[in-house]
Amino acid sequence: MSASRVTRVEARAFTIPTDSPEADGTIAWRSTTLVLCEIDAIGFTGVGYTYAHAGAVPLISSVLADAVHRYDIFDIARINLEMQREVRNIGRPGLAACAISAVDAALWDLKAKALGLPLCVLLGMQRESVPVYGSGGFTSYDIDTLRQQLRGWVEDDGCEWVKMKVGSRPHEDSTRVEAAREAIGSAGLFVDANGAYEVKEAQRLAQCFATQGVQWFEEPVSSDDRRSLAALRAALPAGMALAAGEYGYTADDFRALLETHAVDVLQADATRCCGISGFLQADALCDAWHTPLSAHCAPALHLHVACATRRLIHIEWFHDHARIEAMLFDGAPQLRGGRITPDLARPGNGLVFRHADGQRFAVG
Repeated sequence: MSASRVTRVEARAFTIPTDSPEADGTIAWRSTTLVLCEIDAIGFTGVGYTYAHAGAVPLISSVLADAVHRYDIFDIARINLEMQREVRNIGRPGLAACAISAVDAALWDLKAKALGLPLCVLLGMQRESVPVYGSGGFTSYDIDTLRQQLRGWVEDDGCEWVKMKVGSRPHEDSTRVEAAREAIGSAGLFVDANGAYEVKEAQRLAQCFATQGVQWFEEPVSSDDRRSLAALRAALPAGMALAAGEYGYTADDFRALLETHAVDVLQADATRCCGISGFLQADALCDAWHTPLSAHCAPALHLHVACATRRLIHIEWFHDHARIEAMLFDGAPQLRGGRITPDLARPGNGLVFRHADGQRFAVG
């Protein structure tokens, strides 16, 4: 096959207001920024994106685009490594890794479209659909809003599990968790502290949450504190899993969590961990460590790679991202019976950005 080179790499940022104020254990926000990357070659357009600061746009348009233009569009592993080398002196974790993620996802979409295949088929399907858990329950919600949202995911959408935020007001967390349990009946209940607790506080609350049937304790302390995560994991009540990894930007970050026995479930985010390529690396590490993998947020972007990973147990149906993806992308998955399913009639990742709808949210 003759070399096929990219003809266009373009990035744009879109800031979308939330439908109501949102907050977790450590921060609050009223908008979310999506950074879109589109790549053209041989008559096809690949689409990828990340949820990050608009500062990712010039990084994609200059530094990363130069790396993409050097190689054949099918040489994704080579391009990914070259992009990571290009940001060595900028700093790979954080914004640079998010920018790489958007480009990598667009390249995988482009390759699958060029071959006329759904991305999940190109990657090698392990499953035809993926279960999700409803995720929101923001600490900014009052009790009635919390109950209504979580109950809706269980009763209307068939979700087996739901997740709520905790940690901004620890003295109220037990009451909020109890209200959530009453709303969802016997469905699985997850809590996410976003690293808000101190170790002793997390230990105390874990015992309380266990009596309320909580099955999953996410980032009880900062995921940077792997020693404390490991100690908490070892002390958690039976039936409660410790999860972390959403701030893993490289395979080394995931390896460190696994090697220190810091998690029962590893989370990975393809919009942060250097893309589809990085997510596949996370799955390989989980397979080697016999550890479940869960996809963090961005359900539309994760759907195809989630269908192709061995250790994947579910995708986070994050309220904010699921809403944005339905607003701005043709082909965004629909939640039915607690699962989402790729449309195998659509090549690539199945997503087409609706520029006319996105224009009112464009930044710059």
